[in-house]
Amino acid sequence: MRFLLFVLLFLSFAYSLGLVLANNTEVGVNLLFSQAPTMNLGLLLILCLILGIIIGILLALLIFRVLQNKWEISRLNKANNHLQEQLTQANVVIDRQVNAPTVEDAVYGTTATQTQDTAVNIDEGSTLIKHKRD
Repeated sequence: MRFLLFVLLFLSFAYSLGLVLANNTEVGVNLLFSQAPTMNLGLLLILCLILGIIIGILLALLIFRVLQNKWEISRLNKANNHLQEQLTQANVVIDRQVNAPTVEDAVYGTTATQTQDTAVNIDEGSTLIKHKRD
């Protein structure tokens, strides 16, 4: 991997040197609001190429980050929908269990809260008192 990187670096340096040597005319650069001093055309081409590569890399990283965030949002929305479905199913199961007949309903046909079972106790004063059984 290092060897490949070294070869690419050497080729880019050789290409840059070839541009400078092949385009050795002096040109003036107009920057719309100001005038840059005259410089070698090959050097100007290399500067523009390097500036374009840097801006392109920065934009690519920015666009990749935006796409990565969109992918993450999409994944989280899918997970949220899945969890909402699970919650809905759990609520249905809970409702069925709450409304399901109890053992007493199945055996006796009525619930324990509807019956009025009373017990008669005798206190020390020999009076009868009725208590509700729970």
